[in-house]
Amino acid sequence: MSRFLLLLLIPIVFACSTSHPADLIIKGGTIYTSNENQPTVEAVAVVADTIVYAGDLAGLKPFEGSNTKVIDLKGRTMTAGFIESHGHIMGLGYSEMNLDLTTIQNYDEMVAKVKEAIAKAEPGQWIVGRGWHQDKWNKKPAKIVKGFQTHELLSEVSPNNPVALEHASGHTVFVNAKAMSLAGVNPLSLEQFKENLGEGGEIVKDELGNPTGIFNENAESIIAKLIPANTKETRTKALSLALAACLRNGITTFHDAGADSSDVSLFTEFKKNNKLDVRLYVMLKPSVRSYLYSWYKRGPQVDKQLTIRAIKLYSDGALGSRGAWLLEPYSDQPTSVGMATMSMDTVLKFSREGLKHGFQICTHAIGDRANKEVLDRYETAFNENPEKEKDARFRIEHAQHINPTDIPRFGKLGVIPAMQAIHLSSDRPWAINRLGDKRIQEGAYMWQSLIKTGATVVNGTDVPVEPINPIASFFASVSRKTLKGEPEGGYEPNEKMTREQALQGYTLNAAFAGFQEKTKGSIEKGKLADFTIFSQDIMKVEETVLLKTEVISTIVGGKVMFEKH
Repeated sequence: MSRFLLLLLIPIVFACSTSHPADLIIKGGTIYTSNENQPTVEAVAVVADTIVYAGDLAGLKPFEGSNTKVIDLKGRTMTAGFIESHGHIMGLGYSEMNLDLTTIQNYDEMVAKVKEAIAKAEPGQWIVGRGWHQDKWNKKPAKIVKGFQTHELLSEVSPNNPVALEHASGHTVFVNAKAMSLAGVNPLSLEQFKENLGEGGEIVKDELGNPTGIFNENAESIIAKLIPANTKETRTKALSLALAACLRNGITTFHDAGADSSDVSLFTEFKKNNKLDVRLYVMLKPSVRSYLYSWYKRGPQVDKQLTIRAIKLYSDGALGSRGAWLLEPYSDQPTSVGMATMSMDTVLKFSREGLKHGFQICTHAIGDRANKEVLDRYETAFNENPEKEKDARFRIEHAQHINPTDIPRFGKLGVIPAMQAIHLSSDRPWAINRLGDKRIQEGAYMWQSLIKTGATVVNGTDVPVEPINPIASFFASVSRKTLKGEPEGGYEPNEKMTREQALQGYTLNAAFAGFQEKTKGSIEKGKLADFTIFSQDIMKVEETVLLKTEVISTIVGGKVMFEKH
């Protein structure tokens, strides 16, 4: 061999015989990878923001360096970073700032909370809050209209302050007399409002024709436009609080289900200033068409920290407000089948445009008719554009109540059911009153049936509808019980997920739902170093203590972003 060739080979041999020391090594506990080819590993090594090694302890030596940080799990459990597949990031932030009604037990407690808030407010200042749910209360109000409380008690304690309290579902707002006065809502104006709302909204009135303070679905906008807009300062604070809440709960990526131009601007600013500590996958609201069309022209934005490539539509309302669109009337209100909140022609239009311009369509559908109608529109768009349909990954958000004949269509069409298992824990005890035994048993929260069709089921919380805590939703997935552990054996136990399926729903499946399975969602070489460390083994501990699991640490891009002390 010539001396020249030998000199050429020396650098190559040297490069192959050494490894770059890792910036971070994690070992000393159980590590679940969400990689079916290697379900667990003993150690992980990270350089910068990327996993460079996932395997046994024996293979770590080349990655150990004098400056390598080592995290000893001390017997605890680590998974790929949990992904919140459906939530509202700004709503989460505002819920940390406004009146929290998620824990109230009855109407009297709601009134007491408002009275306390008014004592600290200026006359005329709006009192806003969210989280009440009348079907979860331990006692019913003395007066009920269409299943809801009426405003008189609330108005009595708030004569000088307008009050707007959003239902946990986000599909109903309850207001006092002052707010209705500012909106011009009274017995004489109700018909005019009804004509303007069409079929997509309702101002509930009592037997005498008086408004009760309940504004359902599109009628919420009558009140929303009166509430002073959030300032840049409050919006910035809300996003900061939301990101911190995500990290405390082990969430490393968040799918934001409905952002407008101001939200996107704020996200972009946070990213530019290195403050976007949680990765965002953003669904755009379609309400301002010119803004949406500007995105069509620009095309999707795909980025490690901020991805914008989806559109969020609403096809119906919520089950709690009886706004979910059903094929047959509600069992507890036979005069109603709920309502469509968007024309199905519009759903088809957006489906066609999404395929054309490379944007995923994610449509809220809770009732069985809403799910059927949306699947029909998706299928029409797919048949018209079979090439683009191959990897469209269109989603139905919630997919809570499905006609049995439509369940196989999810797998066949490749439509992703983006479901929130925690809704079963919260809603199933009263949902049976809305739907009756047969519809509940054959088509409600059909996780295992959907998985068997080949559909990719993902999990989340719909925060702030439910708290962002992923352990609660994980528990619901594998137990089908309320958070009180009821009933024994769980509701419709054949639909339980295995723990492996539940973990996939929060990791690799969730990454797939955002076209990001090649870069995150499992612990494999070459993927982003996003991890969640738990206090106990969520895959093995007894179900009775699963809810006691705590998030010990959250790591995003190889950096410890939260650590419990």
